[in-house]
Amino acid sequence: MEDGIKLIIGLGNPGLQYENTRHNVGFWLVKKLAEKYHSTFKLESKFKGFLSSVNIVNHKCELLLPETFMNLSGDAVGRIVKFYKIACESVLIIHDELDFLPGIVRLKKGGGANSHNGVQNIIDQLGDNNFWRMRIGIGKPKHKEDVSNYVLCSPGKYEAKQIHEAIDRALVIIPELISGNFEKAMLELHLL
Repeated sequence: MEDGIKLIIGLGNPGLQYENTRHNVGFWLVKKLAEKYHSTFKLESKFKGFLSSVNIVNHKCELLLPETFMNLSGDAVGRIVKFYKIACESVLIIHDELDFLPGIVRLKKGGGANSHNGVQNIIDQLGDNNFWRMRIGIGKPKHKEDVSNYVLCSPGKYEAKQIHEAIDRALVIIPELISGNFEKAMLELHLL
């Protein structure tokens, strides 16, 4: 069994105006995770974000919500990874995915950023792409030029319901990820 996840980062944009936007689904999941394990966030300026610690299946895991904007997420991620000396393989980045319909959630390790500027900035800052990603589907607009507006708007009622159901399914496998049971977690997630 591999080392498990020690750091979970939800990507999003800070500020109330972005709180319910599609781009912030990573924040949504990490906030729900902290709530589930009765943990609260505290602003940690040295990490440029809000930090929380949870104990899941007898393993400590740090949760981070970067206060940088999405496309500069690598700064916050790089700071905490260096401070805690966490291997990339023990990092899980949770973010929105335009290429998946709302309600789809997938897990993968490594690979390119797939046009996600926040993920690309993390790869650039870490100099490594070998971290885990949980991609939460938000769908995409009809026209490519509408992407910026699309991700910065709130989903409709039906889409939001599908996204929240996907987040709930994803929360079920977090203990497996923290324990290092990645194959089991992927199988469970992709079958749920």
